Amino acid sequence: MDYAILTGAVLVTGVVLAIVAQWRGWRPSIVVILAVGIGVRVLIMGTSAIDTWQPVDFVNSFRPAGEAVLNRQDPVLGSNGGWHFLPTIPYVYGLLLWLGIPWEYAGRLVTVVADIILIPLVGKLAGGEKASLRAFQYACNPLAILVASVHGQVEPVALVFGVAAFVVARGPGDPNREGLTAGFRDLYHNGVSTIRGHGLGGALAIALAPHPGTTRRAVYGGLLMGLALCAKSWPIWLIPGMLLLLPGIRARVIALVSTAVPPLFFLITLPIFAGTSLDQIPEVIRVIQDIRPIVGEWGWTAIAVDGFWTLHSTYAKIGTYLIYVTVVGVCLLWRRADPVDLTTAILLAFMVVTPRLGAQYLLWFMPFLVARPTKFAWPAIIGTSLWAATGYLWLTQWTAAEWSLRHSPWAMSSIVLLPILAAAMPWGRRNPWRDRREDAAPGAVNA
Repeated sequence: MDYAILTGAVLVTGVVLAIVAQWRGWRPSIVVILAVGIGVRVLIMGTSAIDTWQPVDFVNSFRPAGEAVLNRQDPVLGSNGGWHFLPTIPYVYGLLLWLGIPWEYAGRLVTVVADIILIPLVGKLAGGEKASLRAFQYACNPLAILVASVHGQVEPVALVFGVAAFVVARGPGDPNREGLTAGFRDLYHNGVSTIRGHGLGGALAIALAPHPGTTRRAVYGGLLMGLALCAKSWPIWLIPGMLLLLPGIRARVIALVSTAVPPLFFLITLPIFAGTSLDQIPEVIRVIQDIRPIVGEWGWTAIAVDGFWTLHSTYAKIGTYLIYVTVVGVCLLWRRADPVDLTTAILLAFMVVTPRLGAQYLLWFMPFLVARPTKFAWPAIIGTSLWAATGYLWLTQWTAAEWSLRHSPWAMSSIVLLPILAAAMPWGRRNPWRDRREDAAPGAVNA
């Protein structure tokens, strides 16, 4: 990378501003926040576009997908396996290329615009009197700048729709919301009592009764989450939190059904918009579902394979099972928590146990952790940003052979971040409503 020093200086300045803003209690206006966010992202996008180093997947995977759309070819099959997702983003790539915008700018424009929109959305997600502070801190977030402006990775696109789904599903009012308010035993006994008193049909009618003003939130929230899934498949981990923000079974069912609409739309319209023949659609689905078992970039698998990229199906399978078990455990532990805290816990736990990870994955939890920070939020933000920046800014200074030698210790060093990410989970907010009830109980003494 030719502009590593400039980029690094911008990132460090952003961290300093975010911490000083926290310390001094700044509440900047939205104009100032967007000016900072847009300014740094456009600056780094400009230097990255004219840099002699370009990310491999940005050139060899994302660009062929956009060119395939431009040539009326399927972006999944036309990118030689480089694009493993629905064609939503390649359609935008193709449009920008058709307008004559050079790829080095066009590919990053998609992610930079999405990340700029995320800035006020993080403020909305935070809510309350610190909303503008949180939006400003995300505007300065070093990892977001790297992923959107340097790498051009599509995480910001998935996040802008996912975070918007949370904001819409939560609706107006107090930004602090409850998760599951009753225990599993209570839910069982209440269900049995309702069936005995009203019959099965009556119990279903009660369970599916509409809550005033929630149907529209459920539909729009579900559609936004579906668009997030059109960008990448990982936003599936955001669905539990989004559903818990909606009151009642009926609204959650509507939201879940609405979530499926955008992915199905972009899949079945491939013959219309991408020129995909009907007999190619099963192959497109197979390629989207196919995930190569690449390990060795991060965490425990980096230690297991000495920090070298490796195709290891056993480690990948173990890691996949670890993810499933861990996510279920997190959902049980945080079932009563605010759904935003539940989502933060899921995403951070994923980072701890996952067998494979690209630096851009670390952006997944950033909007949620910035919006509702924990005690160890800033060690996690600074630590992951420093690790990612080392890969983006320092490792790119070397030739392929020299890069490989330095990549190994860099990948293995990620093991240091795992306990920090685990500590950054919202452990103290697993059941805040019980604590509030205890504080409000007669005779309670405030510390």
